[in-house]
Amino acid sequence: MARQIEAAPGRRALRARTMTGAQILVEALRREGVEIIFGHPGGASLPIYDALYDAKDIRHILVRHEQVAAHAAVGYARASGRVGVCTATSGPGATNLVTGITDAMMDSIPIVAITGQVPRPVIGNDAFQEADVTGVTMPITKWNHLVLEVGDVAPSVQRAFYLARTGRPGPVLVDLPRDVLQESAVPAFLDGIPVPGYRPVLDGNPRQIAAAAELLATATRPVIYAGGGVISAGASAELTALAERTGIPVTLTLMGKGAMDETHPLCLGMLGMHGSVYANYAVHEADVILAVGVRFDDRVTGRLRDFAPRARFIHIDIDPAEIGKNKPAHIPIVGDASRVLAALASQVRAPQIDGWWAQINTWRRRYPFRYRQGEATVSAQYVCDQLNRITGGEAVVTTDVGQHQMWMAQWYRPRGPRRFISSGGLGVMGFGFPAALGAKFACPESLVVAVVGDGGFQMTMQDLSTAVEYRMALPIIVLNNGALGMVRQWQTFFYRDRRSASILRNPDFARVAEAFGARGIRVERPEQVEPALRSALAVEDGPVVVDIRCDPEENCLPMIPSGQSVAEMIIDE
Repeated sequence: MARQIEAAPGRRALRARTMTGAQILVEALRREGVEIIFGHPGGASLPIYDALYDAKDIRHILVRHEQVAAHAAVGYARASGRVGVCTATSGPGATNLVTGITDAMMDSIPIVAITGQVPRPVIGNDAFQEADVTGVTMPITKWNHLVLEVGDVAPSVQRAFYLARTGRPGPVLVDLPRDVLQESAVPAFLDGIPVPGYRPVLDGNPRQIAAAAELLATATRPVIYAGGGVISAGASAELTALAERTGIPVTLTLMGKGAMDETHPLCLGMLGMHGSVYANYAVHEADVILAVGVRFDDRVTGRLRDFAPRARFIHIDIDPAEIGKNKPAHIPIVGDASRVLAALASQVRAPQIDGWWAQINTWRRRYPFRYRQGEATVSAQYVCDQLNRITGGEAVVTTDVGQHQMWMAQWYRPRGPRRFISSGGLGVMGFGFPAALGAKFACPESLVVAVVGDGGFQMTMQDLSTAVEYRMALPIIVLNNGALGMVRQWQTFFYRDRRSASILRNPDFARVAEAFGARGIRVERPEQVEPALRSALAVEDGPVVVDIRCDPEENCLPMIPSGQSVAEMIIDE
């Protein structure tokens, strides 16, 4: 029985035509510019799929596990700058999204998760496949909402996209009971998005910006410490302009990789636990640090009291809750990174820091990243170095989590933003391959490469079926050292080499790929690496898995042990 919904004040009725809740959802997604949804259907979400059957302008990508859907939505968002969308049914489908949603929350990535829910009359009755997903995701979403009236479907979707993409980006979730999706109404959309108390500040305080400009101009050992917030704000050009105007060196976090062309002479690359020695030394000895779009993550700071102990801090962030959370800021500036950096660049004078650069370049020459490639065993770092050389830093690279992630972060030098995608805050194994799926759907004309470990790949590799089904030109490089490499390394360094549950008995990944219908290449010797990479990158009609047997004893250095400082850094000399 159709129920007419009158347009409330501030809302516009969408023609005088009734639609089901599911049809209203699809129309709302269409209005937000959604072209792709990653998901897996189930009983509670079937009305959505019935509506999608007629929506020829919105592609649904059927993945084999809901966790993949969430990670793919993240990869899509990070590669494109648009909001990623994923969907799952109620209960286990919804809870399988949780890891991906948490990853998006930790890394400030805009995604919208649409979940089916059991019908309203049985909510709270432990019905089949019922889970309180709004309760579960309350601490890991920017906003979530259980829609209980069909007239609330359209406004809820509008609010979800507005909150996901504005201010500090993040994940939101809209939960839709099956009977709400089946009920009919005349949809009404909001003219504006009223969210009481939510007013992101975009322009920084002029007095604080002036004070920051003066502090930078008088510094003798300044450093810019830039993170993922620069990429989210689209502020790479402003960051580069400020660095070039002042000559101040720039270090990047894992999430900030590519925020500045990493081949630029002013860029010192990544700092932190596995960052370069020279970047960490520069930050440690700095007298002024301009932190922008960062959260002073413990993998960067180590022991907080010893992080840049002699520096005065300028901290720019759009989220006021981040400023002073971990490290007090002498000059806090709340605002959008692109606007604040542009304003700062227009005022600041270049400091006199020739002596500072002489010191930094001395560290650079003495402590470069290094590896040893012998004649018998393949060094994983050699593979990363070769991949950087072949792609020129122009490919979109995704990684899993572990040693290979840090080696890629050390050796891959992206020439711009959105070319290095990894799970930063949550550190999710199984992230790299699904994120590559999402990135490739977002940027089909770009070269997208997944670099994964043998442990992480086995967590989500079932979606090789998805890549084969869509004939995706997607090279997947497995750095196979037969172990959970970073766990093994920590056991070696900190647990007297007692290798408990860190050694893996792996399948032949090349043959696994062929079983899925993909191509497989096996590499066992150093001279096979470059031809195999070039061959995989040249395939245009399907995924290729390159199984590279690597040195199982190779460690990832330099390393600042967890909770310690630059003084305790382990260096490969």
